[in-house]
Amino acid sequence: MTSLTDRFSRTIDYLRLAVTDRCNLRCVYCMPPEGVPHLDHAEILTYEEMIRFTRIAVRAGISKVRLTGGEPLVRKDLPYLIREMASLRPSLDISLTTNGTLLADHAGELAGAGLKRVNVSIDSLDPETYRRITRGGDLSAALRGVEAALEAGLRPVKINVVVLKHLNEEVDDFVDLVRRLPVHVRFIEYMSPCGAVDESYFVSAGEIVSQLEKHGSLRRSAPPPGAGPASYYRLPGAKGLIGFISPVSSHFCPRCNRLRLTADGKMRPCLFSQEEDDVRRLLRGGGSDREILRAIRDCLARKPRDHGGLASFTDRSMSQIGG
Repeated sequence: MTSLTDRFSRTIDYLRLAVTDRCNLRCVYCMPPEGVPHLDHAEILTYEEMIRFTRIAVRAGISKVRLTGGEPLVRKDLPYLIREMASLRPSLDISLTTNGTLLADHAGELAGAGLKRVNVSIDSLDPETYRRITRGGDLSAALRGVEAALEAGLRPVKINVVVLKHLNEEVDDFVDLVRRLPVHVRFIEYMSPCGAVDESYFVSAGEIVSQLEKHGSLRRSAPPPGAGPASYYRLPGAKGLIGFISPVSSHFCPRCNRLRLTADGKMRPCLFSQEEDDVRRLLRGGGSDREILRAIRDCLARKPRDHGGLASFTDRSMSQIGG
């Protein structure tokens, strides 16, 4: 198998593909209170276009594909997309990031189609705090999604928690969760002032560690499959793991292995990049596989060394990029 590399000799083997820009929640760190304008249906890549792009990327060296949104489960027939992608290569690692509120009804079918693992965004286990952060979300629906994912055999099930000062700094409830369930709870430093909160809401991973250590010493754990940039720890007696993703206090740019494709077919070499390459034009304009592969390589050739810390999205919200 060939490989994709950037100008800093980083191997790029991970595609993050947004299947939609729409979401059934409006989390405060993801979009402004009024929401964001939705793309017209014709602007969004068809599943067939996504499959073709992924096939070209997989042949070039992509071994992991994460489906994101928006909320990917609001798009119909997602199992079809997963099934077709899984047929590209048996070893292809296909995962999903979701808010979990629609997952209970789909987890079994998604697993049967070839989905390997799932990340569920749950920023608080207090129903009222969760409702405030998501602007109306139902915590019980998200937790049912987690249970359904475990029952469907998706492994690992990861809970992503963006910790925000003044909103959800209390993390004790998540300690109880990892003691009860074999899930990985990952605390993520806030880095994206594209919603209704700014940098004053930032809580460092070190501050979170200080809170957690009152529950027992954290022992470093070997990274599980698909660990990505997270560092993992185990609490005594816990069924699950605790992880930390520190894009601000200890960024992982030197190890970045990602290429992003938005729902409307724009490639981004970095989450914070303002540059986008329009691959939809090639997909719909008769571009050959060779031309599309050249566009991928050209995009990666402009991948920056790092994101430079906190930055501002001037053109898209997190929900429009795919996180």
